[in-house]
Amino acid sequence: MTIDQTFISELATKAPTPGGGGASAYCGALASALASMVGNLTVGKKKYASVETEVEQALEELADLREGLIALIDADAQAFEPLAASWKMPSSTPREQEIKRRATQAALVDACAIPLEIMGACAKVIVLCEFMAHNGSVMALSDAGVAALFAQAALEGASLNIIINAQSLEDEAIATDFMTKQRVLIETYGNKARETYLFVRAQLAQ
Repeated sequence: MTIDQTFISELATKAPTPGGGGASAYCGALASALASMVGNLTVGKKKYASVETEVEQALEELADLREGLIALIDADAQAFEPLAASWKMPSSTPREQEIKRRATQAALVDACAIPLEIMGACAKVIVLCEFMAHNGSVMALSDAGVAALFAQAALEGASLNIIINAQSLEDEAIATDFMTKQRVLIETYGNKARETYLFVRAQLAQ
């Protein structure tokens, strides 16, 4: 097995992208892949015949989510570029200042929107991790727990990008909407991921 370290190597540089948003999407994709492994170890086993159809459906969903999260790695970097560019715009005159302000505000919206997409995808991964933990092969139970933790880290990591960018939004209604949505996702799915992890720990301790 050859491990492609391109993304990790780029992440380690001083370049502004990829950053925390892309890393969160990457982590979410890893969570999806690990949950898929649990499903693939479950399909075809007599012991789990009663849930095989559901597991196969979950595998299809996980594959789509993984593909989407990988695409969001680049999308996050692309969303940051206009924001970084706006910071460098001239601001010597009132007109330049207004043009810069508008460009920055527009870019901030996109810089919040992509992490919210990442969070939404990770929330779905968490639900499927929970399903795999309760219905997948017990031989891969610990992997389901790890997947849930990865998905939780991705979810909460992406939320930090929303928070830091929403704080600079002048439109309070838009800022509040982003902040509310990320908080609800954390409260609902972050807790679900934690519960899945604790369930796995309890099962392994028996």
